[in-house]
Amino acid sequence: MIYAVIDTNVFVSALWTKNDHAPTFLLLKALQEGRFTPLYNEQILAEYKEVLSRPKFSFQAEVIKSIVEYIRTYGILSERVQYLETMPDETDRVFYEVTLSHKEAYLVTGNQRHFPQAPIVVTPAQMLEILNEQA
Repeated sequence: MIYAVIDTNVFVSALWTKNDHAPTFLLLKALQEGRFTPLYNEQILAEYKEVLSRPKFSFQAEVIKSIVEYIRTYGILSERVQYLETMPDETDRVFYEVTLSHKEAYLVTGNQRHFPQAPIVVTPAQMLEILNEQA
């Protein structure tokens, strides 16, 4: 099984795009198809709700609720593993530390510069390649 923590910006892009071939859209579809298991904690779910509910995005409340409920139902509630180094963006630390909770887990983000340079941090396009290799 492949595990992944999805950064909030991936969901924003997936819901924002009109391109059903965009990597973020395809990754959301892969999530809904159960092609990987999401990792989360309550802080991550709270950020999803808060950011996706911002008026500037105008995302439907039902869509936001369904994403969060799907992750809560089919994902794995995970503890943070302390990362002692400084982070390029400290506000994203929770995503990285939850990713560290499972071996072979990936952190999928459109903002790679916010995280330590490590092989576990991948773009949505890279994650799709990983999923396709496992198929």
